[in-house]
Amino acid sequence: MTRRVYQAIFLVSIVAFTFLFAKEVKGSVVNLFPHVDKVAHFGIFFILAIIMDKAFKIPLYVQILLLAGYGASIEIMQDTLPYRQASLGDFFADFAGAASYFLIKAIFITRKKNPYD
Repeated sequence: MTRRVYQAIFLVSIVAFTFLFAKEVKGSVVNLFPHVDKVAHFGIFFILAIIMDKAFKIPLYVQILLLAGYGASIEIMQDTLPYRQASLGDFFADFAGAASYFLIKAIFITRKKNPYD
């Protein structure tokens, strides 16, 4: 896929995930297992990191800062909603999800460059 396609996917993803983060969560989804919200935050930010990395040619630290800023913004937005609450744990899960992608990518790039593996 081209960079433009990834950019469009990234834009749609940001809009969709922001909507989901703002939506009221009810019912059995919350009770699937303990800390299901942390797993969801981790997964969403892992996916966003993949798409962002393919969509934009910007330095790694800028990508991490942008994703961390988005995570912080989501928590601030959730704090303003009467049916949601902000959580430092969610922010850490966001950061861990994005950082995990970049760490895995760095490991695989290092392995590719090492001719003895």
